Amino acid sequence: MSHGPDLSSRDDAHPVSRGYADPTGTDCAVSLRSVVRTFGDRRAVDGVSFDLPRGEVLALLGPNGAGKTTTVEMCEGFAAPDSGEIRVLGLDPMVRTDALRARIGVMLQGGGAYPGSRAGEMLSLVASYAADPVDPAWLLDQLGLTAAARVPYRRLSGGQQQRLALACALVGRPELVFLDEPTAGLDAQAKHLVWELIDALRRDGVSVLLTTHAMDEAEQLADRVVILDNGRVVASGSPKELTSRGAEGQLRFTAPAGLSLDLLVDALPEGYKPTEVYAGQYLVEGTIDPQVVATVTSWCARHNVLATDLRVEQRSLEDVFLELTGRELRG
Repeated sequence: MSHGPDLSSRDDAHPVSRGYADPTGTDCAVSLRSVVRTFGDRRAVDGVSFDLPRGEVLALLGPNGAGKTTTVEMCEGFAAPDSGEIRVLGLDPMVRTDALRARIGVMLQGGGAYPGSRAGEMLSLVASYAADPVDPAWLLDQLGLTAAARVPYRRLSGGQQQRLALACALVGRPELVFLDEPTAGLDAQAKHLVWELIDALRRDGVSVLLTTHAMDEAEQLADRVVILDNGRVVASGSPKELTSRGAEGQLRFTAPAGLSLDLLVDALPEGYKPTEVYAGQYLVEGTIDPQVVATVTSWCARHNVLATDLRVEQRSLEDVFLELTGRELRG
């Protein structure tokens, strides 16, 4: 498709959001305070606190086992915290579960559809549960699924299944959407379609809490990021805030892993500290000027080392993540 879904310029028959007035007076779609969830003797969630303001996108990141899924399940009302407080759209999700079901959308990574059902039938069934659903045919069109409306779910491509799962999450006109790995397994075209849709939801005032293993996705979409590790929040802020913290006076480059950095220490002026942050990713700390950059590149050339992705005073979200957790995102 050449254009993304048009969710912000519509007649009143098909808006995904309805310009809700918040009866609770809270500015947060999701709020957690000191939330703890224990399984046996292990704290899967250990004192987690964060806020998702209304109309924003929050990306919840962390290695496998960090507590992301448990945190989201508690927000959705599928599990209760052992202690702490959770409010979703101003309500306790365990106490006001039925009231919240009509106001939130949940996109499951597995889709949750019946394998033999046709795409259009599945979306119409989900729409029938909502008090004021979006027209399913219109939503199929916006997501590029009209031609697949009569195709059984099991015969849809992975990208089509993901888009159908997203349509099922949106058809009830939610104020808040939970997205679990929304672009997992999608090709580039489908991935960008979903990105455009999430951006359109934000413009419509819909709040989005997403989990993702794609750092570029979080950096592109999120207004704010929360990184979990071992059940605790280890960093939070906007992508720009997280990538700029502590980046002053840093030169980063990629090269073969395991280089002997003693020789680079000798080549650099006194006081500079080169380190291998993780395999193949190197950091030189100190005042970075053109002479220092030239010294590093000359040293690499003399030792037949090809340095790539050389960056000054700028970290990616993946850099931040790996420095905080010390693990691969899927590790």
